[in-house]
Amino acid sequence: MTDMLKELLTNKDYEAAAEIVGKLSPEEAAQILSETEDLIPLARALESDFLAEILVLLDSSVQQKIVEGLRDDELQEVMEDVSVDDTVDIIEDLPEGAARRIAEEEEIIALLGERKFSVLKPILSSMNEIDLAEIFENVKEEDLPVLFRILPKDLAADMFVEIDSDTQEKLLKKLSDKEVKAVMDELFLDDTVDLIEEMPANVVKRLLAQSDSETRTYINELLKYPKDSAGSIMTIEYVRFLPDMTVEKAFDRIRETAIDKETIYTCYVTDMSNRLIGLVTAKELMLAKKNALISDVMEDNVIYVNTRDDKEAVARKISDYGFLAIPVVDDERRLVGIVTVDDAMDVIEEENTEDIEKMAAILPAQKPYLKTSVFSIYKNRVPWLLILMVSATFTGLIINTFEGRLNAISPVLFACVPMLMDTGGNTGSQASVTVIRSLALGDLTLKDSWKVLWKELRVSLLLSATLSMACFCKLQLIDRLLFGYESYTVLLSAVVSLAMFATIIIAKLVGCLLPLAVKAVKLDPAAVASPFITTIVDALSLILFCGLSILILG
Repeated sequence: MTDMLKELLTNKDYEAAAEIVGKLSPEEAAQILSETEDLIPLARALESDFLAEILVLLDSSVQQKIVEGLRDDELQEVMEDVSVDDTVDIIEDLPEGAARRIAEEEEIIALLGERKFSVLKPILSSMNEIDLAEIFENVKEEDLPVLFRILPKDLAADMFVEIDSDTQEKLLKKLSDKEVKAVMDELFLDDTVDLIEEMPANVVKRLLAQSDSETRTYINELLKYPKDSAGSIMTIEYVRFLPDMTVEKAFDRIRETAIDKETIYTCYVTDMSNRLIGLVTAKELMLAKKNALISDVMEDNVIYVNTRDDKEAVARKISDYGFLAIPVVDDERRLVGIVTVDDAMDVIEEENTEDIEKMAAILPAQKPYLKTSVFSIYKNRVPWLLILMVSATFTGLIINTFEGRLNAISPVLFACVPMLMDTGGNTGSQASVTVIRSLALGDLTLKDSWKVLWKELRVSLLLSATLSMACFCKLQLIDRLLFGYESYTVLLSAVVSLAMFATIIIAKLVGCLLPLAVKAVKLDPAAVASPFITTIVDALSLILFCGLSILILG
């Protein structure tokens, strides 16, 4: 180490020291980093790609100090320049905590391929089930059971719930009956039902065979509820108290049963016939005196849902109130289960995805895009495209009807048709998307129809005035003066602008009213979104434009 470098490090001038080190070879720089006491500050000052070259040359003790000393963002930037093989070599010599910081999916798959299970096990055991699920979905099918068996039993079950149905099916086929039973025993009942609904018949038969009779009874009960109901997504694993229990007894009950419950933060109070009469949170129990009765600390104004309520409405209610769970009751207000926030989030994601697909005129898909076959995507898209193609026939008929008369008036009139149709379709889509989203979130109801109409009418007047003036200026200044199209007279430009003004108003009104009308007849408003509204607006705008042109210019 040079005297100048020592002086810079003594003065804590790490940027200047890094400039000197950066001019050395990786081997010389590695020697300096191994000897300095200012390892981390100097390492931070070096360029990430150069530090990556140095890192693979250092002793494991120095590597550990760097991996543990850098911030997450700094470490990630350095490791991006280290090859997978070199990273695997570094991981092998690091303790679990440090290894976990740099063990990404590629490194874990490489360690699995090399069968270094002693290195893998502590790393995997400390990982989150979501991250594990991503890894499982990308390993080879023959490696699935190997990787699964490395995990602790409870973590394996949590991870199993998070992987997609295809990977679940592949894994189940590779596991023994004993292992399948161990997974089933660890799953919450609602997750078991979801699994059974997605598996083929032969796998379902095997799953049920590994379940006890009580579990099979509960599964059959939950499967009886309609697919889109609260009953289909609820779990029966909750904590229940009686009103005459003391707080101390309540804690004893939580300790006895918590291991089998999906959530224990919110507990429910029922009478002897299981009628829901209140709820109490763990926080309220901890703040109450031991000898206080549950009836004295519980909240008796309970918000609940019925087993037949739509699951999307239930999910929205959980979101609106900020609940971790909501109780589900039958027609006699007997508590039969709860819907937890994680299930509600899944429902909201599923429904939003379905709405987006419908708004794009696509039948909802059951699998992620990359796991959906080409033929399945084709089947989901072709029906709507055929319907829209046929519906566009009306637009063609209108053009054929008026083409001769418009050409006789001025050939450039038809050049304005795409601009009018596109603008009308876009403005109609804007209104429809806003209304459909508000209906989905519960911000709008059918009784708000007049308010929506009045608001969109005022918006359309402002937009119409702006766009029609812009259209007139465009035709006169750009098309006529700049490009020299003398056919765009002032009168013709005024007619096109007037048609633009009326088209936007019509498009906005159609866009806001059509979803409301569909909602009134109990259908999904998303199904009449952009494509259908665009087709309707195209036809109306063409009729309007042709009529005005013939009336005024003819």
